[in-house]
Amino acid sequence: FFSLPELSRQPGAEMASRPLVSVYSSGKEKNAVSMTLPAVFLSPIRPDVVNFVHTNMAKNHRQAYSVFQKAGHQVSAASWGTGRAVARIPRVHGGGTSRSGQGAFGNMCRG
Repeated sequence: FFSLPELSRQPGAEMASRPLVSVYSSGKEKNAVSMTLPAVFLSPIRPDVVNFVHTNMAKNHRQAYSVFQKAGHQVSAASWGTGRAVARIPRVHGGGTSRSGQGAFGNMCRG
């Protein structure tokens, strides 16, 4: 263990509730060493710094969003050709869902 130098009495030093802390070893021994609290813990808490940190830490949990290059093009579609009395726009393949047969890849198509 090492010993910290004694803390000088600074303005606001009386704000610390525990100027002495007990340091325990990671082993099974029960002995503890009392050390003085570092001077940085005696400084007053600044609300503007707390607000700044919490605001910026909350930004780590944002969900990403942007323009997707393949938006609307994740489906296979082909034109049915002529002779079906429908527009020659590519249509979604498949069956059993309301999406099948809908127009795709066109300026007039939704979805």
